[in-house]
Amino acid sequence: MKHRRGFNPLERMAAHRKALHRNMVTSLFKQERIRTTKAKALEIRRTAEKMISRAKEDTVHNRRIVSSRLFDEGIVAKLFTNIAPRMKERKGGYTRILKLGERRGDAAEVVILELVDYKLDVEDSKKKAKKKEDKTKSEDKGK
Repeated sequence: MKHRRGFNPLERMAAHRKALHRNMVTSLFKQERIRTTKAKALEIRRTAEKMISRAKEDTVHNRRIVSSRLFDEGIVAKLFTNIAPRMKERKGGYTRILKLGERRGDAAEVVILELVDYKLDVEDSKKKAKKKEDKTKSEDKGK
């Protein structure tokens, strides 16, 4: 039973767990979309949403609290200047979890954790696909 358990320790020691949170939250804010297991995503989501809520009010105190947990000043600046203003109107629920299925090796449930307003670059991928198609056609003509 999971009664009165405040968080999922993820079978890690405290220092390892804190480093895991720090690294994964930094990656989430940097790339705005990460692929991980469901258990980690549920824990990282809690940490990330608390930081976004802090960043919505840009004060020195909030910047110091967030930077004490992130250790990357570039990501802290991005959080306060780019991500938090986009979430200004939202009351919460800044992230979403998309299920991908099970991992092949150990059957762990794999998910995508992303920020709610994440936009997939469809145009860029279409350009790459067209460029690749043109390249294969030109190689076929050369033969």
